[in-house]
Amino acid sequence: MRIISGDLRGRKIDPPKGLPVRPTTDMSKEALFNVLSNRLDFEDIRVLDLFSGTGNISLEFASRGVTDLVAVDQNFKCCAFLTSMVEEFKLPGVRVVRDRVFKFIERTHEPFDLIFADPPYDLPELAEIPDRIFKTELLKPNGLLILEHPSFQHFSNHINFVEKRKYGQTSFSFFTQT
Repeated sequence: MRIISGDLRGRKIDPPKGLPVRPTTDMSKEALFNVLSNRLDFEDIRVLDLFSGTGNISLEFASRGVTDLVAVDQNFKCCAFLTSMVEEFKLPGVRVVRDRVFKFIERTHEPFDLIFADPPYDLPELAEIPDRIFKTELLKPNGLLILEHPSFQHFSNHINFVEKRKYGQTSFSFFTQT
């Protein structure tokens, strides 16, 4: 894994073996950020990265100028690794939180401009994630939720659904807070 663009472009992300993660591929990540760079000014947004795992997505956002980012994962080793990367890359605007994502969603009242969620594909509650987020006030008006999920899943009937981008077995569904 590597950081694709921004201040940290080309830097490698080399997590320890044995982490319980399925990192977003560089190809999918590059395609996602190409879409986002045409829609957002990264320097002006607050980002929440749910199920952050290795921090691959968090580090990409930070490299592109996001200075207010919260990364949440329940795995101690994932959080320790991401914290070490944040320190190594000197990213004071990235806060790593070790917590269960659904508990964090219930307890947090900080609004975000963009929420990225990359849950385990076999998570039983995966399909509930958009509803759980939209019933809170975590997403600012006109904010964007991006859910990474297996391509066979569909969210087009969700009231907040905007579009789906498919990259092989991985898809990103976009939702907006209206």
